Amino acid sequence: MKRRTLLLAPLLTGACSVLPERPYAQKRDWPLAVRRPVGQPPRAGGAVLLVRGLAAAPGLEDRGLHALQPDGSMRVSYYEQWITPPAQGVEETLRQWLAASGLFAAVLAPGSRAAADLVLEGELTALWTEPASGRAVAGLAYALLDQRHGAAAVLTQQVVVGTAPLRIPSAPASVDAQQRALADAFGQIERSLVTLL
Repeated sequence: MKRRTLLLAPLLTGACSVLPERPYAQKRDWPLAVRRPVGQPPRAGGAVLLVRGLAAAPGLEDRGLHALQPDGSMRVSYYEQWITPPAQGVEETLRQWLAASGLFAAVLAPGSRAAADLVLEGELTALWTEPASGRAVAGLAYALLDQRHGAAAVLTQQVVVGTAPLRIPSAPASVDAQQRALADAFGQIERSLVTLL
């Protein structure tokens, strides 16, 4: 029995060395924050806007960075990810963007006790890079409701798509490009709201 154990020992040791040594890949969490270039003070006497929670389109619930491949498949990174679920992060940063637009007296979050005149609700429909075409894409479908006269009336319903150049296919560059694409989409929403107020 002892001899058999001695004969197997070199084999077991050799088997262990066959396994590839992979370096530990640590996850990185990226903040999702889009800032307006210039902020404006709240509009005195303006409408109060409530930005409701944004839904995530199928496939966009995952926190990993998304990249659309040339064959139409989506590659999701599990080591490079947003610090919050994308729809939740986009909702919060859109709220901050509109609060700094100067279009409203106040911009509220769900759960606020203040009465809102207008309600913006919608869905995050795209947030990814397209390395083959060298760009990032951010899409939002939204509706603006007017509830100042009792029953809510739909003022507008639109889909906006923002884009930004992607210089190199790296995680930091992807994060930056996606946030610039979101800024483009937010700017389109703001310009649309200007025509309705």
